[in-house]
Amino acid sequence: MPSNRTTRTPQKPQQFSLFEEAARAFRNGNFAAARSLFQKAAQGPDREITNRAQLHVAMCERRLSSAAPAPKTAEEHYTYAVALMNSHDLAGARKHLETAIRMDPKPDHFYYALALCLGLSGDSQGAYQNLKRAIELRPQNRIAARQDADFAPLIKQPPLDRLLFP
Repeated sequence: MPSNRTTRTPQKPQQFSLFEEAARAFRNGNFAAARSLFQKAAQGPDREITNRAQLHVAMCERRLSSAAPAPKTAEEHYTYAVALMNSHDLAGARKHLETAIRMDPKPDHFYYALALCLGLSGDSQGAYQNLKRAIELRPQNRIAARQDADFAPLIKQPPLDRLLFP
């Protein structure tokens, strides 16, 4: 008879799988999904996993309850986006970088950061367009991207390779 996670206590293998899935969501910054999965994992028979899951539920709740900063200026959106990129929240970073550019389309570093964000997200065409704009605004960005360790995994991928090494 197939088990249904929503109505039955998970067995040890299911409990471990739930915990692992919750941990992935937690690492990706999806604290609401992680909390739900940790709550399910806490209902299983393995006491060690139950205890760890309960601790993680509390951590998720703290992160969800803390107020997110509310950037007001374009530069504040950019700064917050860089922090999000450093914590691997590329979708959130993209949103704030796009907002910064809408508010003030002049700073080259906004486009440079968005190019990196998009490249790391797998959008090579978007990365190309934004890095191209950053280079148009400040030609030194071509050299900066070549030497930037964050750009290293991207510089040999088309179409960025043609932009960085014309």
